Amino acid sequence: MKITRQKHAKKHVGFYKYNFQVREPFQVLLDGTFCQAALRNKIQIREQLPGYLGGATQLCTTRCVLKELESLGKELYGAKLIAQRFQVRHCSHFKDPVSGSACLLSMIQDGNPHHYFIATQDQDLAKKVKKKPGVPLLFIIQNTIVLDKPSPKSLAFVQAVQANQLVPEHQKQSLKQLKEKEGLGKEEKEKRKRKRVGGPNPLSCLKKKKKVQETKQPPAAKKKRKRKRSRAKPQPVQQCTEA
Repeated sequence: MKITRQKHAKKHVGFYKYNFQVREPFQVLLDGTFCQAALRNKIQIREQLPGYLGGATQLCTTRCVLKELESLGKELYGAKLIAQRFQVRHCSHFKDPVSGSACLLSMIQDGNPHHYFIATQDQDLAKKVKKKPGVPLLFIIQNTIVLDKPSPKSLAFVQAVQANQLVPEHQKQSLKQLKEKEGLGKEEKEKRKRKRVGGPNPLSCLKKKKKVQETKQPPAAKKKRKRKRSRAKPQPVQQCTEA
């Protein structure tokens, strides 16, 4: 079951990475209900969550969540201690705190620009989060952390983008940054510059060199003197005279 659960989590995280540019370290916003459930089920959030999501995480909350936990008294004292260990992200309710659920919803407005994960046990908050595309949702079931599958809103958004063949602005910026990081932009500029500058074809230069080498005449070889053999002249045959 654990391996299957991690496979599903890896698949869902890959969906958000590819379509909504979610990157490590994953920004996880937790509310008081999630901290209380983790305490009750003896879940070590800081140790277990990175392994489950397959990457580094930053656990964070807001001032409104901490204020809400303080107002609830001793019943959620343990959850407040857990939430106080996390980073506190600035919200727009510094002077007039609101409920934790309302604060977390405000943090994912305008297309969730900071790519937050929302970790909550609040069913009403979970329903509202699912209505916003590109917001991963975490909750606890049977003593385990679960990453919910992409919501219908997220799937519909991706299908609309693919049907219209449109590239969202955040994807254009990320592609540009990736190209600059890998040095692809510089290579493209250099290629364009090389195309503008006219020059001789290197292949034609090689052929010319070969022709020059072929036209070169080899140095004249020294003539070897032929040694004449002296042949012995035949001696005249003497005739014998009879007496």
